[in-house]
Amino acid sequence: MLETNTLIALLDTIADPRGGGGLVSSGRASAPRISDGKASLILDVTGLAAAERDALDKAIHAAIETLPEVTEIRVAMTQEKVGRRLIAVASGKGGVGKSTLAANLAVALARLGRRVGLIDADIYGPSQPRLMDSEGARPTAKDQKLDPVPTRFGVPMLSMGHLVKPGQAVAWRGPMAGNALAQLIDADWGQCDLLIVDLPPGTGDVQLSMIQKHKPAGAIIVSTPQDLALIDATRAIDLFNQSTVPIIGLVENMAGYQCPKCGEISDPFGHGGAEAAAKQMGHAFLGRIPLDIAIRSASDEGTPPAAGDGPAAAAFNAIAQSLITWLDNQER
Repeated sequence: MLETNTLIALLDTIADPRGGGGLVSSGRASAPRISDGKASLILDVTGLAAAERDALDKAIHAAIETLPEVTEIRVAMTQEKVGRRLIAVASGKGGVGKSTLAANLAVALARLGRRVGLIDADIYGPSQPRLMDSEGARPTAKDQKLDPVPTRFGVPMLSMGHLVKPGQAVAWRGPMAGNALAQLIDADWGQCDLLIVDLPPGTGDVQLSMIQKHKPAGAIIVSTPQDLALIDATRAIDLFNQSTVPIIGLVENMAGYQCPKCGEISDPFGHGGAEAAAKQMGHAFLGRIPLDIAIRSASDEGTPPAAGDGPAAAAFNAIAQSLITWLDNQER
């Protein structure tokens, strides 16, 4: 009579792709059950790519089929549901194009097939309604949860700009801002499994509230090439490091200006500063966005350049692709 221990020992000759020993000893597979020549087990495939799942299934069948007592093998695969992930877009100072990057990153991700939403967490100075052409929209609520505002770019979004009158100042102390952020994050985001969070500049109450209550999966840091912006960006990086939030990488914005008349490229804010800083700190450099009047004009008109074609769209798309690669690597 075939004993369970024999099957366990056999399964433990197959290594868990994520380490920790064999399939049973690592907890990847349950102890198999045997009944009337049928061997059945549960295989946890959380975090494994499709090719890895198929390879494990074949390895399990190949191993157990060597036992003449087994006439049938059943492998039930289970996977933990991956929770909604927040990606913070941050900077140490204002005016570096953080909101523009967040909006275009969300649009680029949506065009690449990701189910993404956008949160404007700049409680005191919301700009996403203008960037995403949703000014004047008002979210509805159901069961004390906000319903995000749809946009024509396939990216649902929420902003304090949707909840207050245009031009109205939001003069709130820290706890009220934190509560407002919680309402935006805890909204009914439906099928969205990724939320891009456009943080206010600096390292204040909103950042601390989000990290403590809604810890992001990672953070993208935006800076211009100039030294002053990089000094402030370093402070933002330090905040996330202290909170063990991974730094996905740095983006250099306003990098290079091409004269529309002569075609000559100049660097009014410098060039390569963010890339050099990323290398020095051991972080990835995700790309650079040019200083282009077309980006400013399109943003003011509520049409993110990432929704179209051209050099600017290509730059935002490349950053979105880098983020997708980072996210996929976290699942393995």
